[in-house]
Amino acid sequence: QENFSTFSLDYYDDTQIDPVSNMTARQNMQRNLDAAHTFVKDFDRDFQNLLLYGAPGLGKTFLSHCIAKELLGTAHTVLYLTAYELFDILGKSFREDDRETAATSEHILDCDLLIIDDLGTELATAFTMSRLSLCINERFLNHRSTIISTNLGVQELKNQYGERTFSRIFSSYKTLSFFGKDIRLKKKVEP
Repeated sequence: QENFSTFSLDYYDDTQIDPVSNMTARQNMQRNLDAAHTFVKDFDRDFQNLLLYGAPGLGKTFLSHCIAKELLGTAHTVLYLTAYELFDILGKSFREDDRETAATSEHILDCDLLIIDDLGTELATAFTMSRLSLCINERFLNHRSTIISTNLGVQELKNQYGERTFSRIFSSYKTLSFFGKDIRLKKKVEP
């Protein structure tokens, strides 16, 4: 149900201008939506990665689902995992000799598009930092696209995952910021 045809800009405010971006929330979301369409359109021609960041409830997960739906419809392999699920799988593959877990772990590195949702909600440890760095680096070197969504800000990402991972993300990912009012809450209170 979450796809480009059901995505609505009506939930984004078009009156207040953000002093940092000099755009309204609706203008910013239109820019993000255009970037998502371009990502899908150019997927086979232009290796890209996306970082979607901003407060909760602004459409980051919804937009990543839209992209996934489009690419699945064109026979691409897409793997969607929350950060918690990603690190759980990578942890099990590191500790256990299980063929199914090993296959899933390989698929994380080999699928056409990996979507990591809610990065920063998992317990940050040296293990998660090293696994994230490995995953991002391997996918980058093999030209496998990745989308990361997070509620963390730029400085928080750097503090939580270290200089090396931060550098890789910000040098090789197109960053899309999200701002405005929480749409989930807005939907709850509207009749």
